[in-house]
Amino acid sequence: MALFKEKKGFFGKLSERIGDAIMGRPEIDEDLMDELEEILITSDIGMDTTMKIMEDLRTYIKDNYITNPANVKEALAKVIAKLMDKGERNQLCQDTPLVILMIGINGGGKTTSIAKIGHKLRQEGKTVLLAAADTFRAAAGEQLEIWGNRIGVNTIKHQEGADPSAVIFDAIQSAKARNMDVLICDTAGRLQTKKNLMNELEKMNKVISREFPEAARETLLVLDATTGKNAVSQAQEFNDVAEITGVVLTKLDGTAKGGIAITIADEFDMPIKYIGVGEKMDDLKEFVPLEFAGGIFE
Repeated sequence: MALFKEKKGFFGKLSERIGDAIMGRPEIDEDLMDELEEILITSDIGMDTTMKIMEDLRTYIKDNYITNPANVKEALAKVIAKLMDKGERNQLCQDTPLVILMIGINGGGKTTSIAKIGHKLRQEGKTVLLAAADTFRAAAGEQLEIWGNRIGVNTIKHQEGADPSAVIFDAIQSAKARNMDVLICDTAGRLQTKKNLMNELEKMNKVISREFPEAARETLLVLDATTGKNAVSQAQEFNDVAEITGVVLTKLDGTAKGGIAITIADEFDMPIKYIGVGEKMDDLKEFVPLEFAGGIFE
């Protein structure tokens, strides 16, 4: 919960609104539940997810004999945490060698998230290599290499416009030759059509399966929390073309609408792996469901 104590925006406003709804009420009645439902729906938490939260909240209140409205906040936090808790799936795979494919639209914080994950893995004692397989965006490879140099890891890149799968191939050979623990692969943020995107990802995955069958795999979708419901649309689009194993939610700072994290975890059964709460290298945090949910009500 400490992660969010100094964060305003989504968390502060939602906490205040729920606090205002509860304040002065002598009992937990349907008027209170209706007001809580409206607050959740208007906080970037989808209708279906809100209905599920409210149903679970009613059950929790009944099963735990909660009668004091002051205890509703804690109950709501626990219900939301349970909804978002995917067990071990919330954690990045610890097996090595590991190949991580990073996907997401341009501008969502994908490149900086790669650097932050690489930095975190290096702090854990793992060896890391980067692959600049976004060959469609101008200077994407150079940008990734700059970030790689900042965190002290090498980057495999080709010239702009090269075949992304060829970059993956060379990166795998380098990772195997150097006995690297983790290979993190940047990918194109957007191609002309969904079919092109699907084809490129399929080619990359075929190369990985053929050349590095012993490697564990993660496909992480990077989403910008500040885009609100648009991030939910992106989750749907990428979920249609890739087997996503987890989400990195970026820019969950003072302007973020964090309700989308709850919706994505519920509607798409996607585990949140990391959340970005600032610009510094150490501002990418492992996702802890109860900490996240509790932070809403600090």
